[in-house]
This record gives sequence, structure tokens and C-alpha cells, in this order.
Amino acid sequence: MSPSADAAAPASTSAPELAPLIAAQLTYLLSHSKLPIRVGQIWSGCRKGSPSDRFTLSIPFCLDYVHWDFVYNALYPKVAPDVVFGPDDDGFQPLVDYPEAGNGDKSCLACWDCHDPRGLLVLVHELRELYIEYHKKQVTKVDDARVTFELSTVLSKEGIEVCVVPSADRPAEVKFAVPLLDVDFDFAKLVPGCPWRLPQKIHVQVIFPISRSSSYSSVPAAPRLKLISTPDLKSLFSVDDVKLPQWSNEMCLAEYLPVLEENLNLLVVDASASIGSRRRFIEALAPTFGRPIESDPIFCRRATVLSISGVFTFLVYFVIPLQFPKQQPVLTLQSSQHCNADGTPITSPPINDYPWSPRWDQAEMVERIYDFLTDECQNFKKFCSDATTQHQKL
Repeated sequence: MSPSADAAAPASTSAPELAPLIAAQLTYLLSHSKLPIRVGQIWSGCRKGSPSDRFTLSIPFCLDYVHWDFVYNALYPKVAPDVVFGPDDDGFQPLVDYPEAGNGDKSCLACWDCHDPRGLLVLVHELRELYIEYHKKQVTKVDDARVTFELSTVLSKEGIEVCVVPSADRPAEVKFAVPLLDVDFDFAKLVPGCPWRLPQKIHVQVIFPISRSSSYSSVPAAPRLKLISTPDLKSLFSVDDVKLPQWSNEMCLAEYLPVLEENLNLLVVDASASIGSRRRFIEALAPTFGRPIESDPIFCRRATVLSISGVFTFLVYFVIPLQFPKQQPVLTLQSSQHCNADGTPITSPPINDYPWSPRWDQAEMVERIYDFLTDECQNFKKFCSDATTQHQKL
């Protein structure tokens, strides 16, 4: 599952407020982390009336979330928190033996300062890195020749995460979460004025079944592949529209990834260019329809114009697809003079069956839409009048 706004439980609103030193660390984590970390339950471990001192954090890992409890003590807020990991991670115990985990006295816990608001942020990121390495080691123990080979060829790729996915009703699987494009690729630079706070990423999720055989089968089955992006990126580029390259027989990830990344680079360039095309389309509305009363100035996905036909006044909503101009805008008309039974303005069904060619320049596109609406608005006016008359008879 891709990390999403629904993946983590909402923060508790009934619990007492967090102790000040603890609240400062949590606030700093949420406002400064480059990971989409979310707060789940907040509660108090002390008697009623004491401030809250523990909470659940949902932390992204391998295109899913893990849920860890961070347990402070409001009576001793200067002490570093204990951390309770998930029930499936009994073997992951970095707080028990940090030297074995590789950090030792380099851990932030060795010099914990409760007055430093960065403490929790550093701890979460430190534990997450150890958790990633722990699961890489778990995957290396899998008795599957193909998984072992795939791991050896791509594990050095920066940002990759892997884990074993157990299942009660089918063989276990190994999931690879592989970041695509350069790790430091900044999508925000493609969109001036972009509001994104967190880095936008595209991953390919690759799932191999564990066969537990000591050698490759003659023709191993293709893995399950899926492109997953951070949610905000869909404003610029939808991975749902990307056709994945075919996985040929005896192909491996090290061969597949360069082909996929090359295709993806071209599509990202096209997505960036499409913003310019959409912007020019919105600008072309003004000479014919008049200046839009509202529009999307960043991604140029929406615009609204006010139109008049005789005494009939109506709004035209333009929803401009990411694939513009290959796909035409979807129009919706809304009357400024007619309302339905619940008092909301009457609107038309979405309209996309008007004349269109992606080879027209933006001015001609707008003129053809205007000509179409000259007749269509009369049909819409009659539709509104009939609906109003029907409502008055009831």
C-alpha cells in the first residue's frame, strides 16, 4: 500500500495535551521531517489529570506504514522515550543493543537533550534507517535463488527498501520498493510556485513470490509490478496513466529499471510541457469569453468564465486534463438564475463531445468551444427552465 492520508489514524482529540517538552519535539518532527509521518493515538500513562506523554507514529516504510509507540514519562520529561515496535518485528531491537546495530555511542540517545526540539526527529530517522537495514538482512536470509540474485544486483541503489511479506493463505513474498529517477530529482523545480512541502517521489513496487528452490526455474514468472507516487504528485503527473514496459523472459530488475526510468523521464518532460500548454489555453479564453473569474495559476488544471446569452447568465467550468491537448477539457455549465429543489444552482452533466483536435492552436480551440456553446447554452437554458417548472409543480 502506498503511504496516504488515510493510512494513519487521526490524532486523538480527547486526550490531555502533551507535556510541553514532549509537545515541542513532536511539533518539530511533524514540521521538519521530509517523510510523511503522521500521528495516531495520543494518551497519558499517568493518572487522570496528568498531561499526555505517549503517542503512536505512523512511519513510511517500503511503500506502506509501520506504527510505533513512543513512550515518554511526563513525570520525568528529560528522559528519552522508550519505543514499542510492531508485533511482527520481535527481532528488531535496536534499543537493546545499539553497538550490535551499528550505532553504539553515535546514537542520539547517547547524548539525549530534552531541551533540543530536534531530538525526536533525529531518533525517528535513526531508527528508520536501522529498520531498513534490518529488513535487508532478513531478505538476505530468504532461501530463494532468484530473490538472492535480484537483491545482489540492485541493493546498492540508493533509497531502495525491501521486506518479506508473510501471508497466511499463500506463499510468502519479497517486496522491493525502488525509487525511480535520481534520488535528488526535484519535481518542484518543474512547477514555479509549487506548494509542495514534502519531496515528491515515484517508486516501482516489485513483488517476487518466494519459491524456496535452490535454483532458477527454466522460465521464472514475471514479478508483480506497480508504479506508486506520493499523492501530491498527481497534480502534475499521474503514474496510473503510465504503461509499464513488458517484463520479458529471464529479465532481471537491473535490466528492467533503466528502460522504465528512460520512459519515465520522457513522460515527466511531457507533463512539464503540458503545464505550459494548459496555461496558454487559459490565457486564450480571455479574448473570446472574457477574463476568467477564477483559474488554477500553478498547475493550470481549472478555469471558470462567466457567459451571457441574451438574458441567460451562466458559468462555464473548464477541467483541463493532465494529457492536454491530447485529451480535451471537460466542460460543465452552471446556471446563475436557476436552482434545484435543495437550492443549489442547476448544473449540466460533464460535456466532452464537442469538436476538438490537439493540432489546433489554443486560440482555435477556444473559438471552437465558443461556437459549440453558442448552441449548447440554449439547450441548457431549456433544461434549467424545465427543471424549475417541474420543481414548482411539486
